[in-house]
Amino acid sequence: MSAVRSLRKLGRAALLGASPRHALPDAIEHLAKAHRAHHPGADLDILRRAYVLAEYSHRGQTRKSGEPYITHPLAVTLILAELGAETTTLTASLLHDTVEDTDVTLEQVREEFGEEVSYLVDGVTKLEKVDYGAAAEPETFRKMLVATGNDVRVMSIKLADRLHNMRTLGVMRPEKQARIARVTRDVLIPLAERLGVQALKTELEDLVFAVLHPEEYARTREVIREHNAGPDPLAEIAEAVRGVLREAGIAAEVLIRPRHFLSVHRARSKRGELGPCDFGRLLILVAENADCYAVLGELHTCFTPVMSEFKDFIAVPKFNLYQSLHTAFADAEGRVAEVLVRTRRMHRVAEAGVIALGDPHHAPGEDGADGGERADPTRPGWLERLLEWQSQAPDPDTFWAELRDDLAQDREITVFCVDPDNAARTATLHLPAGATCVDAAYARYGAAGHALVGARVDGRLTTLGTVLRDGDALHLLMAPEGTSGPSPQWLEHAHTPTARIAIRTWLDTHQGDGSRTSGPFDAGDGAGADGTTDVPNAAPAPAVTAVALASAPDERHDPHGRPDLPREEPAAVAVPPGAPVRLARCCTPVPPDAVVGFAVRGGAVTAHREGCPAVARMVAAGRPTVPVRWHAGGAGCRVRLYAEALNRPHLLADLTEAIAAQGAAVVSAEVEPPREHRVRHTYTLRLEDAGELPRLMRAMRDVPGVYDVERTTRRTP
Repeated sequence: MSAVRSLRKLGRAALLGASPRHALPDAIEHLAKAHRAHHPGADLDILRRAYVLAEYSHRGQTRKSGEPYITHPLAVTLILAELGAETTTLTASLLHDTVEDTDVTLEQVREEFGEEVSYLVDGVTKLEKVDYGAAAEPETFRKMLVATGNDVRVMSIKLADRLHNMRTLGVMRPEKQARIARVTRDVLIPLAERLGVQALKTELEDLVFAVLHPEEYARTREVIREHNAGPDPLAEIAEAVRGVLREAGIAAEVLIRPRHFLSVHRARSKRGELGPCDFGRLLILVAENADCYAVLGELHTCFTPVMSEFKDFIAVPKFNLYQSLHTAFADAEGRVAEVLVRTRRMHRVAEAGVIALGDPHHAPGEDGADGGERADPTRPGWLERLLEWQSQAPDPDTFWAELRDDLAQDREITVFCVDPDNAARTATLHLPAGATCVDAAYARYGAAGHALVGARVDGRLTTLGTVLRDGDALHLLMAPEGTSGPSPQWLEHAHTPTARIAIRTWLDTHQGDGSRTSGPFDAGDGAGADGTTDVPNAAPAPAVTAVALASAPDERHDPHGRPDLPREEPAAVAVPPGAPVRLARCCTPVPPDAVVGFAVRGGAVTAHREGCPAVARMVAAGRPTVPVRWHAGGAGCRVRLYAEALNRPHLLADLTEAIAAQGAAVVSAEVEPPREHRVRHTYTLRLEDAGELPRLMRAMRDVPGVYDVERTTRRTP
């Protein structure tokens, strides 16, 4: 708080007398020094001009504490300067409340300081309650996030602004303190985490902790005070580590990094009473990446490593730019110390996140920035997703609720999605931890994700609700657009706002209109346990009056109730002796199948497909074969097919409709109980032209959810 008191004093000094033109006002000397520490060659004249405008425009205004208002933009700008923000950010920070709270217009800011400063100031300017009412706060955040999508410096200024307001929250009424603290907890702290600004995040966490949980905060503060009253054993361990690294010839700085209040509270909640080494961690800073691993090797060689605590965030950085090696070891006395190992560059980014990366729009190396360490932070994956779904959430309440849910996800995974039209093309999807196949479909295809009917993860069929893991290879099975849609149960599988909003919109639009939904893995839908299937809300299939789920009326049954007797059907098959020929029902051959005949009682001949198991048995038993062939020209036939599919509502109706559309008549249909979300339908069909069979099978395969259609051979005892 000493920095804040200093700023207040400087703010008062600014009001007591004007500085000579082009001279740096006394009030921003401290700010200029902090800025030059990170950017030695920075031009300070624009800061002087911004301060003069801000001081003049806010003159006469006071904060609720009674202090001159100029102390607030000064404090916010100092926070950013100490984190290494570049000059444009600091200029906009000094002016960030002028358009909102004074007579200064955005056009005036643009004319005096340029387009970039104007954009940043506009990005953090609140929307008026008089215009938006209760929606003002969520719509202000929406506006700010959209602006952040083009320039992350907008959110950097907002975070520093909230930090200073939280530091001075004590002058507010308790109920307003609690409301502001809750928004900070639910929205601003997660944003600070995602942007990697740990220095702001940890202080915000402690300030929110003090407001929302004052009793736990007081207990934690007392525990820390008692610990600090005695010697810190980490100091002795740190000295031992310094000795080890000196002997190894590794240049390193070994520091003790105390846990902040909320971290101590969480550790106590998880572990119980803390030991003397649990109130901080060792921080080891080195010059190069290779030095990090050299340090790790020495620590694991000279001390006893706790391997369960080892994590390599250098090889695999966190989604918010964070890099470090994490480990822990026990010394000779059994004291366990947690350790962070990182380069100084990594430390700067870990503390300041995107603020340390400077201006994303300028070439590397400008304004004193280190060009060799720059990455463009303007569109991280999580922000891209957020900007996409917010545009589909016109209702402020929906946006506010979904924003909090989205920001509650604290980890990101990468999934590789194979393009169904071109397996060589793979899309990389960045999803929040916990995302499912449903989320991936909407992330990949937007509203076209409604057509999802199945998924394969690492080559295996899986449910739509399967939670994806980092590195999964995903193949989404999509129906033709417009042929299917989500079921209400999909909302149980949807983890991301993008998916939830799209599903709700579709359901609201189609509710009650009889539209079919795919819902391939929803419990309670599809085939029943007895193999029968209801066909609700389905249009009647052309040329089909009924679908028999047992035997068709024209089929013969054993009088004693045994399974269907083998039955032959007349067909256009010729044999040299001129005997009547029937098609074997066990394999239902159709042209141009290779066929073989066997004489049966009554002087007839039964024709079987050559590959029919019955043929092998009869030949093995010594039954003579009769040569048969197909008549030239088209001929009707009867065929038995089975379709394997992902279980979903209305599958039987859709398959029956596809069959009828090809001119085939359904003699019977059997549905086996689903197994592991898959179901098999067996159809006995009559075709007017056997040559249409390949086209019929293709039409059946095109039904959403169907992944295999084959000719079937009846299994006989």
